[in-house]
Amino acid sequence: METFGDRLVKAGKKHGRLCVGIDPHAGLLEAWGLSHDARGLAEFTRICVEAFKGKVALVKPQVAFYEAYGSAGFAILEDALAELRSAGTLTVADAKRGDIGSTMAGYAQAWLDPASPLAADSVTVSPYLGYGSLTPVLELAMKNNRGVFVLAATSNPEARALQDQVDAQGRSISQQIVDAVAQSNAQNKLDGGHYGNVGVVVGATLATPPQLSALNGPILLPGVGAQGATAADVARLTRGVEELGFPNISRAILKQGPSVTALSEAVELAGQEFK
Repeated sequence: METFGDRLVKAGKKHGRLCVGIDPHAGLLEAWGLSHDARGLAEFTRICVEAFKGKVALVKPQVAFYEAYGSAGFAILEDALAELRSAGTLTVADAKRGDIGSTMAGYAQAWLDPASPLAADSVTVSPYLGYGSLTPVLELAMKNNRGVFVLAATSNPEARALQDQVDAQGRSISQQIVDAVAQSNAQNKLDGGHYGNVGVVVGATLATPPQLSALNGPILLPGVGAQGATAADVARLTRGVEELGFPNISRAILKQGPSVTALSEAVELAGQEFK
């Protein structure tokens, strides 16, 4: 079976290495002339799915904006994930889950078990209870060839005080996480040179990112567009592993809504920068 990394790289070659977000926050609902309720959420999501399916390598719904509407929000998210899946478009549930033991196993089942109504192709997770705490989600990802994106070097200003701390060997916490992910992907490489199921999240605005050459897995790069990072920044951060780098652009594309045509044109144009 193909790994998630293999499928994502293949999608990037077909559509361009772009990840586009579905972020139905209150400001965008208002800008699109939609109500701040489940009906508005459903219409926003419908428009995005229609515009993005079959046209982009990866779609990233932000789970928090669906949680805010309770069971109705999750039902809308379930339908969106199912429709994107039926169209052959890969998804990453931006849930940033992180816990230990049976709780983490529950999160893994929710987002990566094919039998779950919330099943996505991949999910974002936080390793800051220790990389070993991710074992349940890493194991289920390996079993089902689903993807996991581990927060490694985020671009929010508060993160640097934590993630730039170094160990006795001089490795930053971000680098330690990247190295742990590389170890998780090592077996995939031994099994035939495939890319692994485990990737990292690295902010595209970072001046001094961790070394990514040995990762052997996908790299999700938020911060392109409205947050200031450019295609040149993506090229700098992923030099030598370019086909593994997937920049996330959300606000710059979503501001083109609510026109399905305008959104589709925006993702196709942005994808051309990352061929």
